[in-house]
Amino acid sequence: MKTTFYFMLIFTLVFTSCKNNDKPKSHLLVEAPIAKKIAKELTIHDDTRIDDYFWMRLSDEQKNAETPDEQTQDVLGYLNAENDYLDKTMKHTEELQEKLYNEIVGRIKKDDQSVPVKNNGYLYYTRYEEGGDYALYCRKQIEGDNKGKEQIILNGPEMAKNYAYYGIGSRSISMDNKLMAFGIDTVSRRRYTIHFKNLETGELLPDKLSNTTGSATWANDNKTVFYTTKDSETLRSSKIYKHILGTNQSDDVLVFEETDDTFSCGVYKSKSDAYLIIWSSQTLSSERQFLDANTPSAKWQIVQPREKDLLYGIDHYEDSFYIRTNLDAKNFRLVKTPITATTKENWADVIPHREDIFLQSFDLFKNHLVVQERINGLRAIRVLNWNGDEHYIEFNDPAYLAYTTSNLDFDTNILRYGYTSLTTPNSTYDYDMNTKEQTLLKQEEVVGGDFSTDNYTSERLYATATDGTKIPISLVYKKGIERNSETPLLLYAYGSYGSSREPTFSSSRLSLLDRGFVYALAHVRGGQEMGRYWYEDGKLLKKKNTFTDFIDCGEFLVEEGFTSSNHLYAYGGSAGGLLMGAILNMKPELWNGVIAAVPFVDVISTMLDETIPLTTFEFDEWGNPKNKEYYDYMKSYSPYDNVETKDYPNILITTGYWDSQVQYWEPAKWVAKLRDMKTDDNLLIMDTNMDVGHGGASGRFERHKRTALNYAFMLDLEGITE
Repeated sequence: MKTTFYFMLIFTLVFTSCKNNDKPKSHLLVEAPIAKKIAKELTIHDDTRIDDYFWMRLSDEQKNAETPDEQTQDVLGYLNAENDYLDKTMKHTEELQEKLYNEIVGRIKKDDQSVPVKNNGYLYYTRYEEGGDYALYCRKQIEGDNKGKEQIILNGPEMAKNYAYYGIGSRSISMDNKLMAFGIDTVSRRRYTIHFKNLETGELLPDKLSNTTGSATWANDNKTVFYTTKDSETLRSSKIYKHILGTNQSDDVLVFEETDDTFSCGVYKSKSDAYLIIWSSQTLSSERQFLDANTPSAKWQIVQPREKDLLYGIDHYEDSFYIRTNLDAKNFRLVKTPITATTKENWADVIPHREDIFLQSFDLFKNHLVVQERINGLRAIRVLNWNGDEHYIEFNDPAYLAYTTSNLDFDTNILRYGYTSLTTPNSTYDYDMNTKEQTLLKQEEVVGGDFSTDNYTSERLYATATDGTKIPISLVYKKGIERNSETPLLLYAYGSYGSSREPTFSSSRLSLLDRGFVYALAHVRGGQEMGRYWYEDGKLLKKKNTFTDFIDCGEFLVEEGFTSSNHLYAYGGSAGGLLMGAILNMKPELWNGVIAAVPFVDVISTMLDETIPLTTFEFDEWGNPKNKEYYDYMKSYSPYDNVETKDYPNILITTGYWDSQVQYWEPAKWVAKLRDMKTDDNLLIMDTNMDVGHGGASGRFERHKRTALNYAFMLDLEGITE
């Protein structure tokens, strides 16, 4: 079949100076692909946008077809041409990339094991064998004839053989400990098939549940599970079914369908194991239903009917539901209500609302209530005894993350929590909530070198935003480096969905720090670091605050002498990739290089298309462009729509062909438009992994090949070759 994809060639034999050094731009000797243009008019609100690269979008049917049609050949031709261009322009960094990769994976303990988690008479853990890319999922019986004997319940390395991608989803065990449900995704589209395993015999049961979210929730009869399926086109989790082992999926009973396409849904079990709970939620509203786990065929009951702007989540303790809610509480409060009277007029305060403290989550124990709060942008863990005594666990770093984890055991005085900072590897503690004694169970081991936390320094600074708001910045760097206009600095942020980015340790980041980089994390609005207000000031018609906050942080770091625009780099992924696209259009001269990973950049077209995954239940995050006010605002910042004829810095864009969160064609169209319109001769490259989706490679080592590429991109621009 004739292919209609054409290439225009750029072949410029000119050597010019880089922005920050005199190294010749060798990429100008390489032929750069320029995609063909097919103008498509997109008209709404009497406004017409011209999209020359709309043709790059393929349907799932086209991508999965055994014989690619002409359009598919064109798209694959373009993506492969961009990958070939990347390989050629970065070929001189191959040794550096290999060295970086070996450094990064060399710091990872090859035969590592997680801290065992106690649940229903067993200790569950994962471990890696020497050199293994995938985990072994294991358990040991605490008491009985097989006490202490390891049982491998899933053999990740064996299961993943011969797969380019192999994702193991949630694993759930029946109440009698004899059966396990687990999800498998071999495409990287986050559509899992649930399988069942007899843990006594090791055999797989014939039951298979396809097109699911990957998790199954057991009723207490050890034969009934509830699971969630996805819409085949939008991938929205929309239906919850009841399955009885030994029957066909076609016979499963639909127990709930979420018909509002702005909501998604799922099912889980209370910590007490007494209740099954269905959740339905969108950005600004949620609803819960409950069912006695001993009577899986009974009727589900609604806790509180959904209302606009009412969010709540529940767990169970004794004769009450405990509820975290924003009802009359911008920063959330904790209430409780009798199981027999669950609607909001019955809710009574346990922890009232506070203007300056954000209630993040809660954990119930027989003798204690533990809440995670956010104070001055940092996590705090507060322990309350049901008799009224309370205290906070103390932490010392200027910026850190502390979090409760794996507290499945209800009848215990021991709290399991994790701790990490920019200089402290992730650490797991057991904390006695009565005596305040704590035991370090494990700290992530950094192997293959002479790592010491004492070799690095972290700081917490504040930049002043355009409107006067103070924006926190967490920084880390190696002691002894000179902070001046020649110092390279990488600034990272996310800034969407109320998702906070925490100042955590990264062993791979040491490859930058040890080469003289400063790493900075900007806690911009759109996240939830400073509370719910922080989130609401960075979404919808205030979304531009996210972008200007990031730019203000970059300018602050330059003004404070940490770096200069000749050595300043920016990185963000997914919605953080939108941030990268926006700051590239708004302030391109501030950055020497920008890395945009799986970037959401074609905002208007995506939000107008309700067949695209995630679109419908994100209207409260970005707005619905069918409303002219939101359309006009989106158009003013959408990275793809605002590419201009001007100079841009060096840019690396990464994506995955099977991405279900941000479809591959967004970054592909963006790089094509940038290459066509930019007036500079800086490097513009795109890496498309043809085997994976949004999260990248599935193996613990394989994923770091892209990390090595990202680092080599920046180090090469700095003239650092070792």
